[in-house]
Amino acid sequence: MQSESSLEFAKHYAAKHLRFNVFAGVLDGAFFGSALGFASFVTVIPLFVNTLTSSAILIGLIPALHTIGWQLPQLFTAGAVSRLLRYKPMVMLMTIHERVPYLGLALVALFSQALDANLALVIVFLLLAWQGLGGGLTATAWQSMIAKIIPPRHHGKFFGMQSATANLFASGGALLAGIILLRVNSPTNYALCFLLAGVGMAISYVFLMLTRETNHALNTSEFSTRSIWKQAGHVLQRDKNFSWFVTARFFAQFATAAAAFYTIYAVRAFDMNPETAGVMTSILLATQVIANPIMGALGDKFGHRAVLVLGTLAALCAALLALVSPTLEWFYLVFILTGVGNVALWAISIAMTLEFGAETERPVYVGLANTLIVPATIAAPILGGWIADTFGFQAMFGFAVLCAALTAILLQFFVRNNPAPHQLVGAQSE
Repeated sequence: MQSESSLEFAKHYAAKHLRFNVFAGVLDGAFFGSALGFASFVTVIPLFVNTLTSSAILIGLIPALHTIGWQLPQLFTAGAVSRLLRYKPMVMLMTIHERVPYLGLALVALFSQALDANLALVIVFLLLAWQGLGGGLTATAWQSMIAKIIPPRHHGKFFGMQSATANLFASGGALLAGIILLRVNSPTNYALCFLLAGVGMAISYVFLMLTRETNHALNTSEFSTRSIWKQAGHVLQRDKNFSWFVTARFFAQFATAAAAFYTIYAVRAFDMNPETAGVMTSILLATQVIANPIMGALGDKFGHRAVLVLGTLAALCAALLALVSPTLEWFYLVFILTGVGNVALWAISIAMTLEFGAETERPVYVGLANTLIVPATIAAPILGGWIADTFGFQAMFGFAVLCAALTAILLQFFVRNNPAPHQLVGAQSE
């Protein structure tokens, strides 16, 4: 069993270094965000892939690969993470794989005109898959580390602050990316954007490396030594509230799939130019800068479920406006609402996930909350792209509206707020 003194020492160490770890975590997020601004999965990378193919399915897979890579490995790494004395070494090793691929994208873009288009596409998607899986291999250890070094009552505020800073820097990166795409000849413009993304990732790595974490005693109880799959099955059978939470997140993947197509639809339907696309991305990210700390603080105070419902309704309204928009100007509001939805379904979802289960079960809960929704993450862009190709983008936006409505209903009527993890002594109630 973990000794009482060991647990108290870890909590004391976390409290002592809280300010420094918040500082390091926020700056890690800031430069990570700048990289995502220069190489946005919603605008810049889809626009580059659009120079190689017109397939809506392939374009829709771009953000999905990133999300699938993040989600899929988490339950598979939960067993290894639960046996670690410190999480940081695994985080530092695995996160390299989510950073290096941007340099590969820069090289592919630079030489794309000399490459066969199909070959270039294959390389791009392999790099995107590598980047996504790198994030997923890092994710369980990183979330467990954050849950350990940031007190539970500050989870929402920390993720809100980190995400807000990340989106602020991403907004600046997106604006510069729009200027580069407009003023620098293709494909050099895309290569430069991806290179700058790689630089941002390298700086982010330095700040992540500064994180301070002490050892914690391992739990050698019968529960912790069970097969990770037996633990997972036990959690799902016992914790019905968590099962409904996972179910809601499953349908949320279909609700948010429309966001991957907003930029391409605006280009094809309203002749949106690259500079305007950069402005749209900047607006989306600026919205997230404002919404993240507000929604995080509200979640800490009133419960994260209500904030998730609000974000889901925002995603619903975004898809509905895209469906009926008569002019390009409507898409400014579409991207604002998408930003609010993104905050809820990213930062708030992470914070709420950390509320489930006792401290020793955290890696299992984190893994389940992400890995179990992978089938939906895979199916959503494929189905969305097929609907767009077969029936048109507006039909796909309508499908997203229906899925968002179902997600909001599940969250509101079937999921309840849990007490924070530090308040839990044993298992969740039925």
